[in-house]
Amino acid sequence: MHNTAPLTDAPETDRPAAEAAGAARGLALVGQAMTRMRLLIGRRFIGRIALKRMGTGLELSDIDAIGVIKRIGSQQEVTVGAIAEQMRIDPSRGSRIVADLVRQGMLERAASQEDGRRSLVRITAAGRGVLDEIEAIKRETIIEATAGWTAEEIETFARLYARFTEGLEAQFDRFEQDEA
Repeated sequence: MHNTAPLTDAPETDRPAAEAAGAARGLALVGQAMTRMRLLIGRRFIGRIALKRMGTGLELSDIDAIGVIKRIGSQQEVTVGAIAEQMRIDPSRGSRIVADLVRQGMLERAASQEDGRRSLVRITAAGRGVLDEIEAIKRETIIEATAGWTAEEIETFARLYARFTEGLEAQFDRFEQDEA
């Protein structure tokens, strides 16, 4: 259990001011951690570790494309255009990535059941194997990063991190709606 004492030794009457100051310090720390996390994400830390360990010859954009299919495939039919849109890349680049992954056996093309003129993209067993391996490496990385944490700390962090991310996603959705 963590120490739940106030962040300052302020008398009981000053508790709201002390709590506000503590919250401000906490929010500043969250902002600093977000900056550091953004830099790690920008450097593609986990993806680069995974590619190095797997030695498959894949590139970061390849695992991004496979990940997009996994993420949106349960909600909609996945086309090259949808992959390019999700990855925020030019459709012709998306097409080249998909074609390369099809050649490598990670993806396959199929006709749409809704519109036979549309070509869909699906993950093959080999592609699922790569995703599984990446997830295992991600799990190992998280385990190493939380070494020494108690189960309670991990559960609390997971719950709060998910809640924080949901809050950011809601803000992003509002921002995108205002931009439209």
